Amino acid sequence: MNLPSSFAGRYRTLPTLFLIATALIWSAASTATGQSPAPNQLTATQKAEGWRILFNGSTLEGWRGFHRQDIPGGWMVEAGALKKAAGRGTPENPGGDLITIDQFANFEFVLEWKISRAGNSGIKYLVSESLPPTGRGAISFEYQVLDDENHPDAKMGIAGNRTSGALYDLIAPAAEKVLRPVGEFNETRIVVRGNLIEHWLNGRRVVAFDRSSEDYRGKLATSKFKTTKGFGEATRGHLLLQDHGDEVWYRNIRIRELR
Repeated sequence: MNLPSSFAGRYRTLPTLFLIATALIWSAASTATGQSPAPNQLTATQKAEGWRILFNGSTLEGWRGFHRQDIPGGWMVEAGALKKAAGRGTPENPGGDLITIDQFANFEFVLEWKISRAGNSGIKYLVSESLPPTGRGAISFEYQVLDDENHPDAKMGIAGNRTSGALYDLIAPAAEKVLRPVGEFNETRIVVRGNLIEHWLNGRRVVAFDRSSEDYRGKLATSKFKTTKGFGEATRGHLLLQDHGDEVWYRNIRIRELR
């Protein structure tokens, strides 16, 4: 059946009008349901739920170096992300891990990260500056950040416990984890409630453990931390972004404390 030319022209515009209307409805719904309208900001809903921004997208306010009061070399803000440049800083300002000034006990911590090709970094939590008492790098629980495809650490350890999302060198992430390709941002969520700890990656829980359990103690006994006195025992500490010498970006960093 052939449509009149005037009607056919109007008919061809309907899909376009439908797409525009759908986009407008989705935009309004996203704002209404509390989805973040811009990076490194909180919605009214998130504020009401107790979330707090730890990186404002333009400065390193609220952060400092491990065993330092200033910012280690190589850390900077780039295009709304907290970036660690490749390398170990400079002789005048060496690199090192970056920690929050504040400390936290029970919390839900969320951020997004993007790793470089063959890159390695990590997110540590419950960090104490007494472990170790000197140096530029902390020893604590670590959520592994890695290019699983190209970094050799992914094939070390035991059964994948050094791949992205793992409790580094202790517990491998779930096999069904979803890791986005190098160059794309992944979302991490870390939940700490006393001895109960969870790692999430892109909306899926990939690690869950009780650090008072026999299962956890058995894994600790076969890990590189088996002789580290006090490892994993802190009940309160800093959050940390690791300087492993590789390029990495972090953004949308937020936390809410759990009561």
